[in-house]
Amino acid sequence: MAVLKEWLKYLKYEILKGTDDVNVSEVVFDSRKIVKDCIFVCIGGSRIDSHEFIKEVSEKGCTTFIVEKDISRLELPEKELNIIKVGNSRSALAYLSQARFGYPDKKMHMIGITGTKGKTTTANIIASVLSLNGKKAGVIGTNGCFIDGRYVETRNTTPESYELHMRFSEMLEAGCEYVVMECSSQGFKMHRTDGIVFDSGIFLNISPDHIGPLEHKDFDEYMHCKAQLLSQSKNLFINIDDIHTAEILQIYAQEHDLKLDQKADINTMLSELSASSEISFKGFSIKKSTDLWGSDLRYEARNDFVGSIFSVNIKDKITYPDVKISLPGDFNVLNTLAALSVIFECDIDKKNVLDSLLNLNVKGRMETVYRSDKFQVIVDYAHNEVSMESLLNTLKKYSPKRLVVVFGCGGNRSTDRRTGMGKVAANLADLTILTADNSRFEKTEDIMSDIKEAYIAFGGKKDKLIEISDRRKAIYYAMENAMKGDMIAVIGKGHEEYQEENGIRIHFSDREEILKAAADLKL
Repeated sequence: MAVLKEWLKYLKYEILKGTDDVNVSEVVFDSRKIVKDCIFVCIGGSRIDSHEFIKEVSEKGCTTFIVEKDISRLELPEKELNIIKVGNSRSALAYLSQARFGYPDKKMHMIGITGTKGKTTTANIIASVLSLNGKKAGVIGTNGCFIDGRYVETRNTTPESYELHMRFSEMLEAGCEYVVMECSSQGFKMHRTDGIVFDSGIFLNISPDHIGPLEHKDFDEYMHCKAQLLSQSKNLFINIDDIHTAEILQIYAQEHDLKLDQKADINTMLSELSASSEISFKGFSIKKSTDLWGSDLRYEARNDFVGSIFSVNIKDKITYPDVKISLPGDFNVLNTLAALSVIFECDIDKKNVLDSLLNLNVKGRMETVYRSDKFQVIVDYAHNEVSMESLLNTLKKYSPKRLVVVFGCGGNRSTDRRTGMGKVAANLADLTILTADNSRFEKTEDIMSDIKEAYIAFGGKKDKLIEISDRRKAIYYAMENAMKGDMIAVIGKGHEEYQEENGIRIHFSDREEILKAAADLKL
């Protein structure tokens, strides 16, 4: 039991009715979960406005409400109520949840990662290396939540704030010193991370994605949401190779009334921001020298190793040559450097950290599921134009005889994804197999038709395009007809273990289907 005003101490609020000097036990934002002495947070959503439920909720015994709207028009019960008005209910939910669980995030080293692509890989690298070096870390992201070896399924990359702080509390209780967290643009937009201060923040990259009626209205809003991580971090590590990095830094500078030379190079901008703000800004790169950068990149593809070899350079200090990671591609080297930027700040021997990298394997991210002398099959989460193009360009560096790609596109999402992925397949794949991928409430055949139209429009050859709507059969076909030297990329779902159609999710794993096909074909 706590006193409401203690839970509200980091919020600006107005008492519309009653008092803030009342005992409270729980924070609730679902009217079906009312308990004794709870606070009910009224949220004005796009489809449901829970302010309309105040009377109904009060009849269930709740007497304390957080509101963000004028409720004078509503019919309220005669009983005594405590009604507190805030500027934003979702933000208030985050702060109240934080207080409800005793501020667990403030008792661990918080690591936040944002970017259009690479968040999951980077988070897994950090958590794995910390674990291999005796440090216990909890993880929250696209692949779910991991607490000391225990897996908890989550529906969002960045869960709702109440769930976040509940999981942080469980991590603290399990003895975690670190929390590694993927921060989505929606998480920032919906105020799920409000109140969290990240000891280490990583900005990977940004490119047009998640633009649409149910996500972001335009790229500018998307960038501003991603840039929120900068304001919530004590130490910021940023990819200086990304074409939008300067814009992100400018957004931060403008929001904090800081002057920044727009013509300066990125390293200079980082130094200027470090000097004029309370945040330490550091860069990582594979193209130029900065605080931490990679050089001498090369790639190997053998039966026993598919990955990257490079040198790690630390500003004004030392170079570590021939560092190996079993994650192919330039972007995975960048993800690794991002992870190292944070880990090198921890109390761990750097040589031990680098030796740990060879043991990494990130589920559903450039994951080699099947490999033989004849061909290889890789699973990856690439589900938009940018990530697909990056993936296929990377695989081409390993000189496959044919690059075969099996993919579809999610339904009820921006059709630009379909156009972009069709274009990439036309330009980079030797054989394209179109199939289903979470069609949701659209017809799979309609989605495939849109991708095919773009594929043909951008010069794709009809005799190099195959349509198999059943994803299981598409994977089987690709493996049954593989030629010696082929590299098959099954993309779009990665770690996911379901197919969603007409609002129903059924179990489906690309990894499982590849292994089943290999067994059935006696490969």
